Amino acid sequence: MLGLLRAGLTRTRNWGLKVFKVFIGFLVLVLLGLAAFTWGTLHWSYADGERAGYVQKFSRKGWLCKTWEGEMAMVTMPGTVAEKFQFTVPDDAVAAKLNADIGKRVALHYEQRKWIPSSCFGETEYFVTGVRVAE
Repeated sequence: MLGLLRAGLTRTRNWGLKVFKVFIGFLVLVLLGLAAFTWGTLHWSYADGERAGYVQKFSRKGWLCKTWEGEMAMVTMPGTVAEKFQFTVPDDAVAAKLNADIGKRVALHYEQRKWIPSSCFGETEYFVTGVRVAE
């Protein structure tokens, strides 16, 4: 009788350990999937192009994750209402170049990245990768 009871307890312990291992494996797979999705959204661009105008605001923002965020006024003709283009600059070298060219008409080369899972990488989906003065 005692042998049957011990065998039952061992099976119960093994079952609980197996469930725990399956749960941990599932959790690891979910975390790896989220990491792969985040990597993919940060390295694959939906669209890219250039926009020209005058940078109105440019600052390093964020409580925990500091990112360079800016706003550019795109004016087609004098006297018309300017369209605003909000963007993020992930590279400090590009941010320094943009800071040096504030007040001038600039052309920003950007990449649009959709479905980024956190604002820690930037507040917008438009990531500026290059700046040139457009005079």
